[in-house]
Amino acid sequence: MKKLTSTLLALACTLGASAQLNMPLVQTKYTADPAPYVHGDTVYLYTTHDEDGAGGFMMKDWLLYTSTDMVNWEDHGAVASLRDFKWYKGDNGAWAEQVIERNGKWYMYCPIHGNGIGVLVANSPYGPFKDPLGKPLVWQKEHWDDIDPTVWIDDDGQAYLYWGNPNLYMVKLNEDMISYSGEIVKHPKIKDYQEGPWMYKHGQYYYMAFASTCCPEGIGYAMSTSAAGPWEYKGHIMNHTTQTRGNHPGIIDFKGKSYCFGLNYDIYRLQTSRHAEQRCVSAGEMTYNADGTIKEMPYFYDCKLDQVGSFNPFRRVEAETMAWGYGLKTTRENPSGPWNPTLFVTDIDEGEFLMLKGVDFGKGAKSITASCSSILYGGKMELHIDAIDGPLIGTVTVPATKFKYQECKAKLSPKAVGKHDLYFVFKSTSYMQKKNLFNWDWWKMEK
Repeated sequence: MKKLTSTLLALACTLGASAQLNMPLVQTKYTADPAPYVHGDTVYLYTTHDEDGAGGFMMKDWLLYTSTDMVNWEDHGAVASLRDFKWYKGDNGAWAEQVIERNGKWYMYCPIHGNGIGVLVANSPYGPFKDPLGKPLVWQKEHWDDIDPTVWIDDDGQAYLYWGNPNLYMVKLNEDMISYSGEIVKHPKIKDYQEGPWMYKHGQYYYMAFASTCCPEGIGYAMSTSAAGPWEYKGHIMNHTTQTRGNHPGIIDFKGKSYCFGLNYDIYRLQTSRHAEQRCVSAGEMTYNADGTIKEMPYFYDCKLDQVGSFNPFRRVEAETMAWGYGLKTTRENPSGPWNPTLFVTDIDEGEFLMLKGVDFGKGAKSITASCSSILYGGKMELHIDAIDGPLIGTVTVPATKFKYQECKAKLSPKAVGKHDLYFVFKSTSYMQKKNLFNWDWWKMEK
């Protein structure tokens, strides 16, 4: 992901910090095809991954982000990739997946464009995911329709797998979730349907949301009283808009609210007027009418996405947890030193920042510890509350560590009380180094 010019960086800072604009959830990577899943008090958001610099679709792995409040998201990196399918010899085609849990196992349904839909299984939402079949679960070789799987387990235990572009297909999965019974059913054409189906149930009705006819795509939906259809077209969840070329819905209920996830090109549009498949995942609150139909949402910028709960700083927090962090990168690799098996924040430059929303300092935070490593001169993190230039509550100095991680400590101001947005603003400590100041693994505050 390219760095912004100084003018665009200022704009991004304003957008990221604004309470009025609902910006993409992830800024450190290009993400698409959101597949959210609620388990316990956590949203597990699986996404596809557009490789930096790709003009067309260049997609090799599937990523995972988690949140307990819908605004601060922890990056867990790639949890599966094309390499997990030994029968596929290509290095591109990791398209829109969906993940579901059943009986303690996690099932990831993965399309590989032109090669059907495979399935991976894990004992944890974080993986490792493994291929139990050694072949596609579904592959209709007479066409290339077999993409964009969506899966649902009905109240009676019957599981359904839907998929398809430009046609909609369905099959009933067996309880093992890696085989199916009966024939593949091709459903009648739903008005405005293009691709990216997302099947779910809310109240007494079943819903089939989808990316509506290209291009530009919106998010449409149909309803049914049965998981097997038939589907009746109802309209738009989000209308077609030139603000985004493609889309792919993911819909959940979480902590008493409903949310619709989708994709756009907003971050890339901050940098260039050209089109490229460098996409971003966004989300907004979604509401229903009394008859079960869905109230149409505005474009993501104007959607409501409030924090549900607060953020606890008195624990080990992985540095790759953020509400906004454009310009930063997250990786497991360390090109300038020993390989690091854990994910960390890198590519930290002078003037950039990482922001978390709704951090609850309670009656007071007295100190902070951050685990960092530097290559040359190091740098520092200024902690501001409420705005990038808001009150300064502390400064963490990162010395020259010569690749080794070191716990850097700092005292915090008495102002660190109550609930605030928290900004880590990165500064250079030497005129000799303004870029790649240090790497950052985790942090924790103490009472």
